[in-house]
Amino acid sequence: MRFVLVYDNLSDISLYLIGRGDLILSANKTLQNAKLAQKDEFYTQLPDIEAEMRHYKEQFRDKVIFCNCDDPYESNFFKYFAMNFNFLGLKKLIATCYTGSPVAGEQLSLFDVKGLEKQETTAKQAHKIEITEVTDENRDGAVDLADVEYLLKNKKNAISLLKGGGDFRSPECIELLKQADIVITNPPFSLFREYVAQLMEYEKKFIIIGNKNAITYKEFFNNIKDNLIWTGYRSFSGGMWFISDYTGRYEKTVDGVKLINVPAIWFTNLDHAKRHENITLYKKYTPAEYPHYDNYDAIEVSRVAEIPYDWDGAMGVPITFLDKYNPDQFEIVGLDRYADGNRTPNKRMQLDGKELYARILIKRKGVGK
Repeated sequence: MRFVLVYDNLSDISLYLIGRGDLILSANKTLQNAKLAQKDEFYTQLPDIEAEMRHYKEQFRDKVIFCNCDDPYESNFFKYFAMNFNFLGLKKLIATCYTGSPVAGEQLSLFDVKGLEKQETTAKQAHKIEITEVTDENRDGAVDLADVEYLLKNKKNAISLLKGGGDFRSPECIELLKQADIVITNPPFSLFREYVAQLMEYEKKFIIIGNKNAITYKEFFNNIKDNLIWTGYRSFSGGMWFISDYTGRYEKTVDGVKLINVPAIWFTNLDHAKRHENITLYKKYTPAEYPHYDNYDAIEVSRVAEIPYDWDGAMGVPITFLDKYNPDQFEIVGLDRYADGNRTPNKRMQLDGKELYARILIKRKGVGK
């Protein structure tokens, strides 16, 4: 559930904001202020998790779910899967946290857990939770957090300490990863490339949150191009609101909880219905409306909704195209500055000598058939 701003990559985040008017300066200022204040802990809201997870319900059955960048029990990812353990038909739920987590131990003290009372520990020590069943302990007719808390406090070995710091790259966390069928979490953005590379190395299914601008990372985009990764069901809706005590312009308070907006979306390699919906094409190509790039043999389509139905060649579209991308309707050719055929390597698409923001190059499928 931990959301970490990429402090060593602020320019990448800023690039996403080009063309957003006064949002550019204020958003950049927010990020710079966060850097100075060392405020990098952002927590995912339960309604956002519920809204995305419901589109994968059948794929969770009999699976081991691993939340490996979370604070067990405090995490809304853990809470969602613990409360819905039986409804989803899970085989096992595993969650790990890291040493020094700012919220670990706030809602469930390790000192009250059976089996840990006599061990030398601190409330902030890295630990794991493993659940294989959740029952109605208080017999009120429903499984809720009270039942989960009772289980964790009274079932020996449901919670156990980790020998290392709980980093997802540590040997013991990798061993847990090997057990998992699906990894679901909000990983640290500053380690996003490494985190995704690990998931791919171990061939894991996943649903994770990442910076929108991760789409423009060369190695990550190649996975998208090869249909190994795609966006989740709910993406590109103006960013996500995360729980945080950070104070900035793009914040709000709901029911006493402070939220801050961050440009983030869901990424997954689990199939969902939205991936198979065609984009309705209604626009006719005209040279005046769809100019050719200076440095690539393709036309500029500045809005996904205006992709022409009668153009057979390559087209450059905004990265928001991925929210509507159906691999049966379109083929992804490349990413502007890394695309084969770009006459100015490492440069984005250009019109009249001016570089545009990131463009994904696509073609319609079935052309000429």
